[in-house]
Amino acid sequence: MARTAVIAGVGPGLGESIARRFAAEGCRVGLFARSESYLDDLAAELDETAGAGLAVPTDLTDPAAIADGFAAVREAFGPVDVLVNHASAASWDGLTDISAESLDRALAVGPKAALHCSQEAVPDMLDGDGGTVIFTGATTSVRGREGAVGFSAAKFACRGMAESMARELGPEGIHVAHVVLDGMIRPPDAEVENDADSLDPDAIADSYWHLVEQDESAWTLELDLRPHVEAF
Repeated sequence: MARTAVIAGVGPGLGESIARRFAAEGCRVGLFARSESYLDDLAAELDETAGAGLAVPTDLTDPAAIADGFAAVREAFGPVDVLVNHASAASWDGLTDISAESLDRALAVGPKAALHCSQEAVPDMLDGDGGTVIFTGATTSVRGREGAVGFSAAKFACRGMAESMARELGPEGIHVAHVVLDGMIRPPDAEVENDADSLDPDAIADSYWHLVEQDESAWTLELDLRPHVEAF
């Protein structure tokens, strides 16, 4: 049976790789982000795969826009089976430089958007068939980064939310996982000095799909991904 997935926060790089991987497996993918022209192009490409794409231009800081986005996905594809909370936005400021507005935005695009998206998606998964919710984390999810107060706070909050949801929803057949991306992600259409120093977004996307496919007898709560040169 084809799954319906929503990726909240899609852009060139990892978000796009996740969308392509899921569509290749036959998923119908709702693409949430603010850039309408980019989403339209990506959705058209996903329609040429085993799955399908739906561009859903969405301001993830607006709960009403999120609700409208999920309504559009349900109308096109049916109930949601998979949610990837992937969005983040924060200035790289330390304590004395960050503004209240910057912190508010980091929390709005990160944990608050993840909360609203999860509240929209999870009821669809409580129908007896279960589902999967994945949070994209970072090194700063587990170790605060100097000069990144807002980003660290937002990522810590998402990790706590994921762990709480996993314990609440696991008995209901919903797999909640948090992925720590402990390293730089290889940028799209750009050369890097050494491929081994960065994470391949397509390889990360493979790991996300593995989380969706995992048997409930051995669910992963937290997955730590890092370049092999950093592994030890």
